[in-house]
Formats: sequence, C-alpha cells, structure tokens
Amino acid sequence: MSRLGKKPVPVPAKVSVAINGRTVKIANGDKSLSYEHRPEVSVAWNEGDRTLSVSIDEKDEAIKSVRAHWGTTRAVLANMITGVTAGFEKKLEVVGVGYTAELAGQKLKVKAGFANTIEVPVPAGVNVTVEKNMVTVKGIDRQKVGQFASVVRSIRKPEPYNGKGIKYSDEVVRRKAGKAFGA
Repeated sequence: MSRLGKKPVPVPAKVSVAINGRTVKIANGDKSLSYEHRPEVSVAWNEGDRTLSVSIDEKDEAIKSVRAHWGTTRAVLANMITGVTAGFEKKLEVVGVGYTAELAGQKLKVKAGFANTIEVPVPAGVNVTVEKNMVTVKGIDRQKVGQFASVVRSIRKPEPYNGKGIKYSDEVVRRKAGKAFGA
C-alpha cells in the first residue's frame, strides 16, 4: 500500500483539471501542463471536493513496480498543481576567479576555467536570468527546471579545496585542508 499514493491531491479553486483517457491536463490561466500516466494507475477527478485521487487495482497491490508508479503519479500531479500556481525556482552560484555566466538569446554562456566558453541551450518553458555570479532558473515544469539546473551545475561541479565551480545557492561544499607544505 502506497502511503503517498492514497492521499488525495487538493486542487485550488483557480486551477482547472481535465482528464481525457490517460492524459491529465492541469491549467491556471495561460499556464498549462499535461501528463500521461501509466496504464496500471487510474486517476479520478472529484469536482465536489476539488481533489484528484490516484489508485491502482487491488490485484496489483503486491507488485512493487506498480506501487512505485502509484506514488510517483500522485507526486507528479501535485508538482504540476504547484507549478501552475506558484512555479519552481533553482538558484546557482558561479564561484571562482574568471568564472562567469551570461545569457545570449536562448543560450547560457558559461566560462568555468576551460579554454572555451560552454554554451547551454535554454529549453522552452524555462526562464533564465543572470545577475553578477547568480544564475536563476524558473519555470512551471519541475522536471525541466531541475534538469536544466543540473546540466549547468555539471559543467564544473564545486571542488572541495578552493570551493571553485558552479553550485546550488543552498548547497554546502565541504572544504578540505589540502596538503601541508614542508611537514
């Protein structure tokens, strides 16, 4: 039994939900997201309570992968509702002498200690802003925001000796002492 999957997902009053077969579409004004769930999982919309409920067949409760899809589907739907109402944001810090990031059209240009400048294309649905050494990634789709932030961070991960690299703003880099000279 999935503890997360059996909880209903509350839907705010301004958000509209449409279910067409296996496709769930959630919209709020001009922002909309859609998701096609697995065939083992069923999603029901209760207009009176304004909740989405996710369930599976009783015969499939013993199968571990089906239970995993049950909880995952519920979490994805909850993230879609949060995305169209509040949105998601990740902040990255570019730390190091000469390390910079700048936005050029739909590409993020990063100088991170390599001989060349690395260009990362910004995906559709993701807004990127750069202020000094801080890169802010915003969007309504949690997966796209997290994936783009992860790609940017993977250009030069923070290293523990000097602390240089690209890190999340809330990430703590554990520093190491390094070699002692003349010991």
